Amino acid sequence: MKIPVLTIDGPSGAGKGTVSRALAQHLGWNYLDSGSIYRALAIACIQAKISLEDIDAVVNIAKSMQLEFVCADELQVKLAGVDITAELATEATGNIASIIAAIPVVRAILLAKQHDFQQSAGLVADGRDMGTVVFPQAEYKIYLTASATERAKRRYKQLIKKGIDANLSQITAEIEKRDQRDTERAIAPLMQADDAVYLDSSELSIVQVIDTILTLIR
Repeated sequence: MKIPVLTIDGPSGAGKGTVSRALAQHLGWNYLDSGSIYRALAIACIQAKISLEDIDAVVNIAKSMQLEFVCADELQVKLAGVDITAELATEATGNIASIIAAIPVVRAILLAKQHDFQQSAGLVADGRDMGTVVFPQAEYKIYLTASATERAKRRYKQLIKKGIDANLSQITAEIEKRDQRDTERAIAPLMQADDAVYLDSSELSIVQVIDTILTLIR
C-alpha cells in the first residue's frame, strides 16, 4: 500500500510549519519539518565550534547527530536528548542552516533521514525542496508563500513573543538575502514544483490556508 505524502514548500516565514503541523494532526499523518533538521545540524555545528568551511567536520556531525521530533501543538526537537527547540527560531541558526543546506554531500546524508519519515498513515513534509527533490512523486504538493514584508512581520512577532530581541528591518533584510541564497543555490534550489499548487498567504489567516489545502486534498 502506497503511503500518501503532502509536501508544503516555500520560503522562510510563509507559515509552512504552523500549517503543516495542523494538517498532520487533522489528518492523523506523520510530520516532517526538514528545516528543523538543517537547523538542528546548524546548532550542532555551533556547539562543536567548527568552521562551516570544514566540510568534513560538518559531514561527520550530520552523520552522527541524534535527533528526536515530538509533534504536538508546538514542535519539540531534541538533539542528543537535549531540547533545542528555543534555539531553532533564532536568525543566526537560520542563516547557518541556509549555508549548510547548500553543501551537496550534507544534503545527501540528510536526504536519507527525511525519507525515513514516510510511514503509515501518511506524511506531511514541510520544507524548501520536499516536492521537487525529497518526495518528487508526492500525491499532493503545495507551494506556500507570502511577501517578504509580511513574512518579516510574522517572524518579528514570533521572536518577540518568545522573548527574543529582534529588529524588524534587520529581519526583512535577512529574509530577502536568504530568499536569494535559497533560490540561486546550485543544489536543490527553492522553487515551485511543476505540479504544485501555488498559494499566497499574505492576506490569508492560518485557518483559511488550512481549509484551502484540505479542500484541494479532498
